[in-house]
Amino acid sequence: MLRATPKHPQSLADLLDPALMSRLSQLDVTSRKVFAGKMRGERKSKRRGESVEFAEHRPYTIGDDIRYIDWNIYGRLDRLFLKLFLADEDLSLGILIDTTASMDCGEPSKFHFAQQAAAAFAYIGLVNLNRVTLNAIGNIRAEENAADGDELRAITPLRNLRGRRRLADVERWMCALDPGGTGDFTDTARRIALSRTGRGVMLVISDFLYKDGYEQGLRYLSGRGFDLVLIQVLSPQEVDPIGTNAVAGDLRFRDAEDGEKCEVTLAAPLMKRYKAGLTAYCDQLREFCSRRDITMMAVQSDLPIDTLLLDYMRNRGVLR
Repeated sequence: MLRATPKHPQSLADLLDPALMSRLSQLDVTSRKVFAGKMRGERKSKRRGESVEFAEHRPYTIGDDIRYIDWNIYGRLDRLFLKLFLADEDLSLGILIDTTASMDCGEPSKFHFAQQAAAAFAYIGLVNLNRVTLNAIGNIRAEENAADGDELRAITPLRNLRGRRRLADVERWMCALDPGGTGDFTDTARRIALSRTGRGVMLVISDFLYKDGYEQGLRYLSGRGFDLVLIQVLSPQEVDPIGTNAVAGDLRFRDAEDGEKCEVTLAAPLMKRYKAGLTAYCDQLREFCSRRDITMMAVQSDLPIDTLLLDYMRNRGVLR
């Protein structure tokens, strides 16, 4: 796979064009499920609560709050009815971005595309007063500039951010990410599922090229009630190595994450098998998601980010 060396982003403006951010301010994340938020927010829920927006009546029962009795109906029918209102709730938005070495390849860079998508969703969530949590699949050295033999630790997540004032935190966290090394998707998903503070939408951005598989990790997340949205990012060179003139001839490949090597001669029959294998792998992921009501879309890293957000995501009902 070809490595790309894009300029390291220093701010959200390096990831998202200001004109696009203005358009994103008019969008919001949607969920196909109803969740109970931790605090009052901007979102109308089917759950009954206190709000200025009337929902319906129901008969009064002993123990109900008498402040919500509709005395006008009592005067007409001589019966007690309670007024119910739509509850205002916030939405929990989790974003999980793959920072492993397999994402640090392609032209345009898969990781740069993933950063753009993650930053855009975080921005949309914050301007709509949703609770935003950022996690990463990958590891960093325990000490800066540590030797290769030193212990690795997981990238520290950002939890429960809310409001535009937290954009600076998102900017620092997102721009500090550096793709490389290994990561355990299953373990990361398990930790998120066990440590979550509330259900909500979980966006996972990755190539999903894990040697240990993606199945158990997705089971952890979907099993704990998250409304899962997956974006599988592949580079044009991965999808069609010959057509993009990425590689040819006798080659030695080295796995970017575990260092495993193999020698191959790229010829037409082998490329046909490669494409068939990649298609089958992506189809298996799509079928796995379909059986579990998980929203999944596969894109290439050369797709304009505004097309992903304003067209693909809105057509799938992820954004509105």
